[in-house]
Amino acid sequence: MITGIILASGFSFRMKKDKLLLKVDKEYIIEKLIKEVKKSELDEVLLIFRSEEVGKIGEKHGIKTVYNEKAYLGQSESLKLGIMHSNINSEAFMFLVGDQPFLDSSTINKLLFEYRNTPQNIIVPCYGNNRGNPTIFPSVFKGDLLKIEGDIGGRLVMEKYPYLIRQIYIENERIGLDIDTSMSYENMKNIIKKVFNEDS
Repeated sequence: MITGIILASGFSFRMKKDKLLLKVDKEYIIEKLIKEVKKSELDEVLLIFRSEEVGKIGEKHGIKTVYNEKAYLGQSESLKLGIMHSNINSEAFMFLVGDQPFLDSSTINKLLFEYRNTPQNIIVPCYGNNRGNPTIFPSVFKGDLLKIEGDIGGRLVMEKYPYLIRQIYIENERIGLDIDTSMSYENMKNIIKKVFNEDS
């Protein structure tokens, strides 16, 4: 069993608004992601949320939702909550960020396929020359992940075990785009217009 954990309880300080509730291609960013995650081969999906509206979107789509009352402690708190609420039989955890609207189920499945081929490795997608999300950590790293603190994900664990990282190159770099600023959101809407030839 592999559990997908959607990290969706950030404060979007640089955006000055909840970026997960912005729209891309006429859908909320978080809802677009949830739909693709549900179509994937993940056995279990959890949404770690802070905003009530984001939590309701998760409930609407029938996935397990977990409220992060300590979201102010940073992304590590979401990560740990996801692990603690995962099925006890989970052999691995896929960590997904909520603001990656171009991520699709086929990319998720590709990463799952690569994990199953080498289940001892940490799976990290690469978009161009940059590492990105989602990442997959075998449950053997559960103890290390639960010790993480602050506003970071699994980076410290990857730094501790660099020899166990397996990088998977994703041809379509657009899939790796996320939204951190108003400018990146506007850029993403422009990409949508070009790809779909319509307003987002």
